Amino acid sequence: MTAAKTSSNLSPLDPAAAEPFYRQIYERFRSAIASGLLKPGDRVPSARALTQELGLARGTIDAAYSLLAAEGYIQARGQAGTIVTPGLKPRTPATVTPAPEPATSSIGFRPQSILPFQMGLPALDEFPRKIWARLGARCVRAMQPLDMTHPSVYGQPALRAEIAAYLQVSRGITCAPSQVFVTSGYRHSIELIGLALLKAGDRVWLEDPGYPPTRELFAQMHIATVPVPVDAEGMVVAEGIKSAPRARAAVVTPAHQSPLGVSLSLKRRMALLDWAGRHNAWIVEDDYDGEYRYVSRPLPALKSLDRDGRVLYAGTFSKVLFPSLRLAYLVVPPAQVERFEQILQTFAGGSPELTQSIVTAFIQEGHFARHIQRMRKLYAERREATSAGLASVLGKQVRIDALPGGMHLILRLAGRQSDRKLVARMREAGLFAEALSEWTQSGKGSSALLVNFTNIDSRATAEKLGKRILALM
Repeated sequence: MTAAKTSSNLSPLDPAAAEPFYRQIYERFRSAIASGLLKPGDRVPSARALTQELGLARGTIDAAYSLLAAEGYIQARGQAGTIVTPGLKPRTPATVTPAPEPATSSIGFRPQSILPFQMGLPALDEFPRKIWARLGARCVRAMQPLDMTHPSVYGQPALRAEIAAYLQVSRGITCAPSQVFVTSGYRHSIELIGLALLKAGDRVWLEDPGYPPTRELFAQMHIATVPVPVDAEGMVVAEGIKSAPRARAAVVTPAHQSPLGVSLSLKRRMALLDWAGRHNAWIVEDDYDGEYRYVSRPLPALKSLDRDGRVLYAGTFSKVLFPSLRLAYLVVPPAQVERFEQILQTFAGGSPELTQSIVTAFIQEGHFARHIQRMRKLYAERREATSAGLASVLGKQVRIDALPGGMHLILRLAGRQSDRKLVARMREAGLFAEALSEWTQSGKGSSALLVNFTNIDSRATAEKLGKRILALM
């Protein structure tokens, strides 16, 4: 294998270019591979070496390398370093089709790193890795030949039973294990719902602002989305009825509206359930982080009020454990169990049996409940520390919304500053944020930053990071 090639022969970075640095780095490596300057099997500089050579933030290099790896141009080989993918057939620059440029703060851009304020990450520094490793080793030792065959497409029976029991106690949801389907994430859950219950041409209510991948998923299924405004009581159900009374479904985040953090009021919950019952419509309850509420006890799930079998409950292990598990779950009404079984038999391959076994043991031995309790206390502390630290530095530049729960803060920008442009500058500087305006269907929402606080360990750290943000404003 050849020694790692430096970037000296590659096109230089342009500080004045419209493209962010991570994108320029991505393009220069891709062009070098296409032209044959970098050949399959060649080593490329480590992220650390390139960080030092270019004088950029490590997060910027990681973002470029993650994009190259995701598209199959490079492969990480552990201690052997990172190489151009063996067997890759170089193409001339004229035939290389550039990948579409992501929006400035695209929600789909989730770097494989731990950047300050990175959305969607729990407190990874506080995860009980030793306990997890012990359970993992035990599950590996206990593996039998049957455990090595194809996994159940519905989910491991023991895990489905544990999830049903957990939801009964913690979220007030009464369901049988047969109603619980283990999926590979929220997007997979939405895809299954679309395949089982919807069809091309249907209309679906979505909160506005709301989680961008949801509307992207429905667009791919040729299902029209209807933006429904959100106020202090959550989704304005009356507006949804006014805009599309015969929509086939509504997707809501009742516990902590994503991203505004408000809770769907009881009056609105009952109105939503009444609408669904009268029109035979479906409600998808996305309870992505309902465990984390700091002003009172976690609210009961909307599903716990469902008497007509119209609510599908989508939960995930990404926020309470960690995202790389790729495990989530979907609770469907009893009358729809057979339909979802049919869909899963056709479209799903099942989640890894070993991963499900470890999660099952983690729950059965009480570690799951204790971990949530610890994180709820820790997040309340980190939320306060991060808010106070940022406010002390950015007080004149932003207004910080006091959210009752969740894992992020909203920093509303003063004046006419563009949240998208500020997010782009932060990404180049190795910081993470998402632009609130990107979460609206019109793209013209109020200018604000969404920043995660779960991995900010102290007020002092928040103040240091606040000063870095201030320098970019």
